[in-house]
Amino acid sequence: MKTATLEKKTVRAKAKHPTELIRRIQKGLSFSELKALQDSIDMPFEQLAAKLSISRSTLHRHKVMRFARLLEHATDVFGDIDKARAWLKHPQYGLGGAAPLDYAETEIGAREVDNLLGRIDYGVYS
Repeated sequence: MKTATLEKKTVRAKAKHPTELIRRIQKGLSFSELKALQDSIDMPFEQLAAKLSISRSTLHRHKVMRFARLLEHATDVFGDIDKARAWLKHPQYGLGGAAPLDYAETEIGAREVDNLLGRIDYGVYS
């Protein structure tokens, strides 16, 4: 909850005057602001996007960024991009037999893939 509190203070500090607040609303949320909002209310990104009327193209950009983040994490863990790609595409016991990229279609699934990569990195593979 500290994130939400800090984010509120940051938004309020930036938008002291109603004109500035209107400008920020018209400009839209940045990806980091949207991610902070999602994390603070603990709602899957797809549901949050629907509630905020976020376009399909924005959702696709988010998914591309999610997969890029997972590829980077897997590359760090396995030390090689080819090994990371192979791991992301093949069924994994720790994900109930699902391929990580399939599992990561949702933000919650992507978090599980991240968690599994963390366990592998620390030698606690399950």
